[in-house]
Amino acid sequence: MPRQDFDITVPDLTGKRAVVTGASDGIGLGIALRLAAAGAEVVMPVRNPRKGEEAAARIRERIPDANVSLRALDLSSLASVEELGKALLDEGRPLHILVNNAGVMTPPDRRTTADGFELQFGTNHLGHFALVHHLLPLLRAGRARVTSQVSVAANRNAINWDDLNWERSYNGMRAYSQSKIAFGLFGLELDRRSEAAGWGITSNLSHPGVAPTSLLAARPEVGRAKDTLGVRLIRTLSARGVLVGTVHTAQLPALHAATSPEAKGGAFYGPSGPGHLGGPPAEQKPYSRLRGIEDAQRIWRMSEELVGVHS
Repeated sequence: MPRQDFDITVPDLTGKRAVVTGASDGIGLGIALRLAAAGAEVVMPVRNPRKGEEAAARIRERIPDANVSLRALDLSSLASVEELGKALLDEGRPLHILVNNAGVMTPPDRRTTADGFELQFGTNHLGHFALVHHLLPLLRAGRARVTSQVSVAANRNAINWDDLNWERSYNGMRAYSQSKIAFGLFGLELDRRSEAAGWGITSNLSHPGVAPTSLLAARPEVGRAKDTLGVRLIRTLSARGVLVGTVHTAQLPALHAATSPEAKGGAFYGPSGPGHLGGPPAEQKPYSRLRGIEDAQRIWRMSEELVGVHS
């Protein structure tokens, strides 16, 4: 079955400064490239310097005058997150776009961050929560758009309120869902708090649908020695144009949410095809698990305590 190609138009971003986490490969690299092509200065915080250099070189190969630079960031270490925050604050330049895209998915065995949190909750949610806190002055100065990447997994399972770190029992997919539900609640609460306090930040959510990215591929660093059956199936479906998207199309919801003049704070963007697995980006109703304002306030308070910051 031939795949129908589609794309979106990214507005002129000349003079804008953007930060994209997880920009060393996959969806994040695609987002960084498109932002740079539109004239933005793109900061790429990366955990692996070699992969980061290769990604920046790929962008410059495609866009010779691209303004891209690397910074060190390990979202599974609160000290690393704070160091990046201090470095950017020292540079003193407002931020106009922040795409919270990086993530880790379903380690087969329970693993923890440098600070002792379950790896997915600590990286996907708490690391980004802390990053936004440290960058808040720059985001306010730039009246920034903050787009946080969640997942179709946020539409199932729940937050394990009594055992956020999965110390009593561990289920990789349930823990992944929790991390993305918490992250989505945070992203929507950020928009509400910004509006109430006059911060000038607009915060929204995106999800990529399903695409053959590296999240489910072999990842020795998280204990996965080979590709999962799931990612092999997704690759087959994607290649045949069936249901799911591609790495290119999966980047479009976040790109739209982060740059379109029509994208709104407090909104949720994802693929518009069947099951929201693939297709052109469009606004959609937030998943039921992301709509609870009391849940959002609760996860915000708990995250502040866990990370040791206060807004």
